[in-house]
Amino acid sequence: MAKGFSTLEKNILKAKGLTAAHLQKLLKAGIRGREDFRTVGTAATLSELVPGLRSEVAQAVMAWAGGDSGDGTPPGKVVIDSSDVVYCVHCKTKQPKDYHSGDLCISCGKQAEPILACFWCSSSGPGKFCRQCGAEFVPTAELDLAVLLKRDGLPKDEVPRKLKSMSPAEKDALWGRVRKSRG
Repeated sequence: MAKGFSTLEKNILKAKGLTAAHLQKLLKAGIRGREDFRTVGTAATLSELVPGLRSEVAQAVMAWAGGDSGDGTPPGKVVIDSSDVVYCVHCKTKQPKDYHSGDLCISCGKQAEPILACFWCSSSGPGKFCRQCGAEFVPTAELDLAVLLKRDGLPKDEVPRKLKSMSPAEKDALWGRVRKSRG
């Protein structure tokens, strides 16, 4: 049985948000290593054992230790869904079997799987990638910028990466080119 946390475990726990005082409380509660967190089982139990521990820190620690992170998945369990399962992109709620693309989420009321336009082939659909050409969808607000980058000769896979890596000032310069081409 371990006498206490290793240096690596202490550093990981501190990175997750624990303080030296929290580490002492863990030792006092009988938690001396990563395997002891599995006995604790849930983030809620960890919060009860260590007074003053914020719930998000307890969840992060339990996720690292392999226990319940507080998201409803039992410790050590892997959940495998069928390919037709849809989760809301906003609140992560599982949609009912009769769900169709474009429907509103049963939990938050927003469009669970927004229909996006493809900058490459101009088709539209749900998901992260175009079902016609395979291009990664870009945010609707940046569609015109993506089309401009396509016209500049950037490859299909590079356009979304380029947009994600651009600074606001670089995007403003591109918007200037878009407005100029329209006028």
